[in-house]
Amino acid sequence: MSIALLADPIVQFCILVVIGTFISRYLLRHRRAGRLIGQIAFFISLTALLLYHGIIPYEPTPPQPQDTVTLRVFTGFAKIVWWINGAWVLVAFVRLFLIFERKPREARLLQDLVVGVIYLGAALSVVADVFSVPVGTLIATSGVFAIILGLALQSTLSDVFSGIALNLGRPYSVGDWVVLDNDVQGRVVETNWRATHLLSGTNDLVVIPNSALAKSRITNLSSPDESHGVTITVRLQPTTQPKVIADVMRNVLISCNTIQKTPEPSVMINSIDGQAVELQLNFRIRDISQMTAAKNEINDLIYRHSKAGGLKLAGPPDAITMPSESQAEAANAAQHPGTPWRLLNNIPLFSSLTEDEKEHLASRMQRRTYHKDSVIAEQDSLLRALTIVRSGVVSVTRREAQRQIELTRLAPGDYFGEGGLLMGSGEVGTIRALTFVVTYEIGEDCLSPLLHDRPSIAEELGTIMSKRIEAERHLFSSSDMLVNGAPIGTLTSRIKHLFQLQHD
Repeated sequence: MSIALLADPIVQFCILVVIGTFISRYLLRHRRAGRLIGQIAFFISLTALLLYHGIIPYEPTPPQPQDTVTLRVFTGFAKIVWWINGAWVLVAFVRLFLIFERKPREARLLQDLVVGVIYLGAALSVVADVFSVPVGTLIATSGVFAIILGLALQSTLSDVFSGIALNLGRPYSVGDWVVLDNDVQGRVVETNWRATHLLSGTNDLVVIPNSALAKSRITNLSSPDESHGVTITVRLQPTTQPKVIADVMRNVLISCNTIQKTPEPSVMINSIDGQAVELQLNFRIRDISQMTAAKNEINDLIYRHSKAGGLKLAGPPDAITMPSESQAEAANAAQHPGTPWRLLNNIPLFSSLTEDEKEHLASRMQRRTYHKDSVIAEQDSLLRALTIVRSGVVSVTRREAQRQIELTRLAPGDYFGEGGLLMGSGEVGTIRALTFVVTYEIGEDCLSPLLHDRPSIAEELGTIMSKRIEAERHLFSSSDMLVNGAPIGTLTSRIKHLFQLQHD
């Protein structure tokens, strides 16, 4: 009796469905690839079972006089289950393709269209093979309804088909930064059946219908890669040879920490006349989000290198111009015309010193020069002088295991060696001249008399050093300096200890 029951096609069908559902929905629920394999195995087994019992799922089954109502219902139900599982297998292939391609959920418009076609085909097949309804006649009689529906949804359908065309052409992907011909720009955050969503630089969401987007000229700033080219034009007064001016601007690009070093940035002389030499600085940034930081740093370096090289920025008014000196600055320049004093006056570390104290240091500073690729100081070496870059570009690189990591580049007005002078700490990296470099040094013998005459300077220097170390934590985090949140009192005590101020 039990053997006869197991031989019944309805019982076999039910057992197969239960086993397949249990394996697919429970055992392989969190394994997409495993679920696909299970669905394929179930589909093959179901096909074999139906064919074994003479049920051809992909052909209409003519009614037989000996067939019972139960058998006819089972045959129709089995065909529906077969077509549904066939559709699920195809859809699983599409979803797994999405995983391999790593497409985000918001960019699945084309894949969703394929899934829709699969389900529509399965539904029409069920209508034709299970209910024996002529699909061709059904489609023909629904033509009038389709025309009416198409006219009513003309705008929406235009957006849908434009979205399909955009996805086929793939001019952009989710995450790309695009600019349209009407100056609308932003990062693509979602594409759906009707519209594309852009997140602008001001964090506003811009929704653009696909039909309008398909007619626009699209500039993809993230293709073929994330790097982005930037051009800055600067005009300088023709007080020296254009080649010298171009070399100074080249030092601007070399000393910039924000831009990419590869491909190498370039300087081109656009034009020259009696009022100005116009140059074009070309460089690349890692991605469009670095645009503001890069331009700010480049403009700051243009000012510093121009001032160090004795160059002056020129008009017209809408170009980069150098601010005029205030009366106080002009008076100071007349009273202290020397380069050492001007360098000291622009360093925040000595901002608390009086005019006389600055004059004392300036009169004792030592000028030094370094040729290109010269090593100024080795990593971990103890420098007993603070060195200010007068002109040129300096690189600081750290050696860790087998790697050489460039920490930063220094431009005119930057300084190094304060850790060794004020805290007795070694340099965090090797300091090398990337161009011809001129520096001025403040040695221990210059600073010591000031600290002994006014010990409170040690506390002022400790406060300023603490702020600078906190701001440049990324440069010193792996060194042996007292950083990473070292209290001001610790830095002050160390300065007093080095200069023997405990009993003053």
